[in-house]
Formats: sequence, C-alpha cells, structure tokens
Amino acid sequence: MLRASEMTSGQLALSLEPGGLTGGWNLRVSKRSRRMAIRVYPGGGVEIVVPEGTAARFVEGFVARHREWIARKVDEFARIPVPDRQALPTTVDLPAIGRRLVVEYRDRPGRAVLREAGDLLQLGYDGQRPLLARHQLNRWLLRTAHAHFVPQLLELSQSHGLGFRRVQVRRQKTRWGSCSRSGTISLNACLLFHPPEVVKYLMLHELAHTVHMNHGRRFWALVGRLEPDWKRLDRELSRRAWERVPGWAQG
Repeated sequence: MLRASEMTSGQLALSLEPGGLTGGWNLRVSKRSRRMAIRVYPGGGVEIVVPEGTAARFVEGFVARHREWIARKVDEFARIPVPDRQALPTTVDLPAIGRRLVVEYRDRPGRAVLREAGDLLQLGYDGQRPLLARHQLNRWLLRTAHAHFVPQLLELSQSHGLGFRRVQVRRQKTRWGSCSRSGTISLNACLLFHPPEVVKYLMLHELAHTVHMNHGRRFWALVGRLEPDWKRLDRELSRRAWERVPGWAQG
C-alpha cells in the first residue's frame, strides 16, 4: 500500500489536473499532526499536511473532497495583487513593536551597508545592485525580530510555566512558527508586520506544543486557557495573513 510519505507532490498535483487546478503543490508529512489539513498561500501555492503513516489513497480522497474549496482559495489569492519583491521601501511599518521607520538611500559603491538611527534607516548601496539592499533590509529584519521576540517568548514561558529548550528566529516562507519535539521553538521574523496580539497568540500556540505535540482537543483546551480569543487570532494568521508582509520581505 502506497503511503503519503512515498507519494510525490507532483503525483498529487496531477491527480487534480482535470479540475483545472494549477500552481505549486507541496505534500508535507507531519509526525505531530493528527488530521489532514490544506493550506493555500500567496501565489496559489497549496500545501497538504498529513499525519505520518497516512495511506496515499486517503490523501487523494481528502484532497478530492476539498477540490472546490481549494479552487476557490487559489482564485481568491489570484485576485490579490502580487507584491513587487524587487521594489525597495521608503518606510517600514512594524505593528508588532509599534515602530515606523523611514528608509533613506544613498549611493555607495561596493557592498551595501545599513545603519539604524532612531526611526531612520540609512541604507547605502550600489544603485545597480538593488538585491544587495534588499538583503541588508532582511538581515536587519531578522536582527530586530530576534531582539524583540526572544525576550517576549521568555517572559510568556516563565509567566505560564511552559518551558522550551531553545528559540530561533528565521524568515520562513509558509509557517509563522513551529515547535519541535526537542523543544526548539521557531518564529517567523515577518510576524513583525502583525499586530501585537497576533504575535502573542502565535507564541502561546507554540508554547502549548511543549505540552501537547499535536492539534488534538487537549491542545486546543490549553490554548483556550492561555488565550480565550484564540479562534479570532488564529483566523487572522490563516486568512490572507501574508498580505501584511511587504514584497521585499517575502521569499
């Protein structure tokens, strides 16, 4: 019997071609998931998350039953203007930490250099090499996220008695956060573009995984005790959340 872990993303996409669905597909086998889930991302990308050991025929049946929903979501994302990832910003708004910075560009030969002075970002770079400027902006974004998110996660961990082993901040393309079985919590630097209450919920969500490594009833009961308004906040992260992230910070 073919298992989901032996099934390629290409095979899954081909099984749906008659329905007219196109775009990037990703099949992810998760050790902690108890049920199958479908996620649609900007650009029409579709990710199918399945518990480890799930038979491929069940995955195909699950996706087939949700074909219309997937098509509708892909169509919704297709109507959203695709951000220009090459365009450099004149301002950077970070609702998570209540900051708005103005970006000032200067022509500079050689490598790009970024300096932060209060609410001003001074970025010197070769005007013919904008990718270097974007790289510096994203490095600054990572540093800023790490400086603010790590202390906040530690405070929440201590106040709720939910320990973790280590934390890392990255720029992830599809996930806002995760918690490994070894106790490592990963946070997406792009959470800086979200409201503070959404960031706090995401952190509590991952801390809850240090107790329950799944999305079962006991997990959601714990999340509900930590954050009573979790349903609304969870919807904010799953419905067009990437619209808040500017193009230069994506990808």
